Amino acid sequence: MAEKAEKLDARLVKLGAIIVCGAFLSAMDATIVSVSLDSVGQEFSVSLSSLQWVAAGYLLALAMVVPVTGWAAERFGARRMWLFALSLFTGASVLCGAAWSVESLIAFRLLQGLGGGLIPPLAQILLVRAAGPRRIGRVMTMVSVPTQLAPIVGPSVGGLLVHDLGWRWIYYINLPLGAVALLFAWLALEKDTPAPGTSGRLDVLGLLLLSPGLTVLLYGLSVVEESPDGFGSPRVLAFVGGGALLLAVFVGRALRPRQVPSVVDLRLFRNREFALASGLLFLLGATLFGAMFLLPLYYQQVLGHDALRAGLMLAPQGAGTVIALALAGALVDRLGPRYIVLAGIALTVVGTLAFTGSGTGTDDALLTGSLVLRGLGLGAVATPLTATAYRSLAKDAVPRAASGLVIVQRIGGSLGTAALAVLLQAQLGRDGGAEEASPAVLADAFAATFWWTAGLSAVALVPALFLPGRPRESEDSGAPETDDGSSPASADFERRP
Repeated sequence: MAEKAEKLDARLVKLGAIIVCGAFLSAMDATIVSVSLDSVGQEFSVSLSSLQWVAAGYLLALAMVVPVTGWAAERFGARRMWLFALSLFTGASVLCGAAWSVESLIAFRLLQGLGGGLIPPLAQILLVRAAGPRRIGRVMTMVSVPTQLAPIVGPSVGGLLVHDLGWRWIYYINLPLGAVALLFAWLALEKDTPAPGTSGRLDVLGLLLLSPGLTVLLYGLSVVEESPDGFGSPRVLAFVGGGALLLAVFVGRALRPRQVPSVVDLRLFRNREFALASGLLFLLGATLFGAMFLLPLYYQQVLGHDALRAGLMLAPQGAGTVIALALAGALVDRLGPRYIVLAGIALTVVGTLAFTGSGTGTDDALLTGSLVLRGLGLGAVATPLTATAYRSLAKDAVPRAASGLVIVQRIGGSLGTAALAVLLQAQLGRDGGAEEASPAVLADAFAATFWWTAGLSAVALVPALFLPGRPRESEDSGAPETDDGSSPASADFERRP
């Protein structure tokens, strides 16, 4: 009887299918837009430092809305918030498609990121509540497998749309897909009535410090190349300094002893393993999303590929990531996170090196193999780091840690994208800008910027040496929690660096 009770019934399978419709949209949008940036830049005649906001702004908005999700689901109900998130994402997608300037596109991408950022955590809330503890593993697998295909499908579908219909259809395609997801959710999701007084307190001041602080800081970086004095320009110093000041106030406030946990609970970083894993996930986000900004531009501007071929050329990295994600989860419990992460970082660096010396005549086969290696490396790093962060914490800290990890990685992606865009623009600026640069000059500029990408990945090798090592079979997994809130699982690994 217990066996039957644990089976996935039709209601749960239907719920999983509904969740997949929305979750896949959000996951695919993070990669589908990359192949359209060259066309957007040509139509609006904007610099790379401005163009990067189309990608970085979305990531930033996505990160900022994550900590609000749990509070909003308790305050308004998960079903209502799911419908709201899908509606906002779909409506903002249409506005992106109708954008009349790069500034309007960036603003609408921020709105789209707010909707897209709500979708993944709401999906988890809906599934966990419906499945219960005994079936959650199978349900999450059922949902995560289709969404893991997004990095493969996204660039290819994006390239096809840009090639045949134009870059605006990258966004318009979300209208019919979002409408179907909304209809299914409206008809099939069970209504939930939020209980009064269960939503807790939202840290509004923390949000008002963190989000504008990051935005102002990123804007200051993006205008470096437009300012005659570079980093010494009063305009740049004002924005970078103002953003840094807001972030400093946020940090000081969040670390006060009696402060209610903020948007990001910085007290979690007192835990050694969590802080180490978070820092590495920050670097992972920077190299992953930063490279996703560079790669399609490289294929289109240097190698002369159209959007469709550029999108297809990016698919091998997604395929490598999916393969590594499938293998890393099983290996981390046997080998420990340290060795898998070190191997993953090494593969990422090696997979990037081909682009540091590539020119206009580089063989596509070499670049394709390199992207497979990059994908394998990035996928091998993600799962062990996430497992390390969670193993080291008490159970009641996991919800706050989940939000924190997503925010840290997305902030890393935003900063990495902004920094690489500025570096590439600086390389091109020495030769009169991208519009006047020859293919050979473009190739040299991209190669120099890819060296920075490889270096960013290589830097992660040092902190990765201090991750927990091979698991000890003799450790008792049921030992009590330690005084600092860590769980005995964090002691299940050797400590030798």
